[in-house]
Amino acid sequence: MSESLPEADTPADTALPAPRPRAPTALVVLATLAVGYTLWAAQSVILPVLLTMFFALVGNPIIRGLQKLRVPRFLAAMLVLLGGLAGSGALAVQLAGPASDWVQQAPQQLRQISRQVQALVKPVQQANQAAESFARAAGGEGSRKVEVVRTQLDDPYKVLVRTPKLAASALAVVLLTLFFMIYGQNLQRHVLALLPNRQQKRFTAEILRSIEHEISRYVLTISVINVLVGLALAGTLVLLGIDLPDALLWGTVAALLNFAPYVGALIGIALMLLVGFVEFRDPLTATLPALCYLALHTLEGQLVTPVVLGRSMAISPLMLILALMLFGWLWGMVGLLLAVPLLVCVKLVLTRLDGMQGWARLLE
Repeated sequence: MSESLPEADTPADTALPAPRPRAPTALVVLATLAVGYTLWAAQSVILPVLLTMFFALVGNPIIRGLQKLRVPRFLAAMLVLLGGLAGSGALAVQLAGPASDWVQQAPQQLRQISRQVQALVKPVQQANQAAESFARAAGGEGSRKVEVVRTQLDDPYKVLVRTPKLAASALAVVLLTLFFMIYGQNLQRHVLALLPNRQQKRFTAEILRSIEHEISRYVLTISVINVLVGLALAGTLVLLGIDLPDALLWGTVAALLNFAPYVGALIGIALMLLVGFVEFRDPLTATLPALCYLALHTLEGQLVTPVVLGRSMAISPLMLILALMLFGWLWGMVGLLLAVPLLVCVKLVLTRLDGMQGWARLLE
């Protein structure tokens, strides 16, 4: 006679966890739209903070190097900030003259280039005019379009209103950069103190330290590479016969555009074509600045940057273009400059978080 086995009691703590509730799709869409609108509407506050963090990340490796030489962090931050301001001011003074000359001569030069281009495409224009005449003859006089010309009066008070805002934003960026460089570690320490236990504090501190070091290394490295690209282009333009101040101007523009992959290269090629047609009369010689810029950009993008940064910083070209479109639409030129560093920051954060490695691989 066999005895029946007693049923095992299932303890309450070993029960399967309830499935996590998922937000409705409409709520997710509305939250995404709300975040996007907030980023656009609050750009006057967000952009100075992002620029501040960008400059602080560039200066942090230099500050750490000075601290190894027994320089106090406050003094190291002051030296880095003053050095950056002095270099930027000297460069701005050097480029102010050539930039103003180009702005003043741009209408005349563009008319001259348009005449050259019209001479090249004159057969096509004649064919289009013949087609339009035939269409009007076939459709009668009633098919003529009425053109409305709109004029816009320049408001001189807009400049007076915008100048104090720009000056205040620039001063805020400088002060916030100094404070981030000096008190960034203390702020990080106070944030970690809010965590409940020591294990979470240690784990979070390791993640933040690793991310900060890698992002600082990336931002500083890519900034140095872009500066070298600008100097190389300026030297090439000087060898082609362009004056040194103008060459430095376009080298600086190329260095800034190099922060925006693909889009910056297209804009740079168009600008170098413009420079070539302005400086040279021969059509073949006029294309040399654009060809040299394209060669330098290809060498930097396909060889120098992958070798220096490695595969850990590689980003999918599709994700890069989407990020450039998104941040450029939100924040204009500043968004284009910050799109790639922000995308790299997101990738590094996702790589360090448990369960988010798949999203990080999606960006590769």
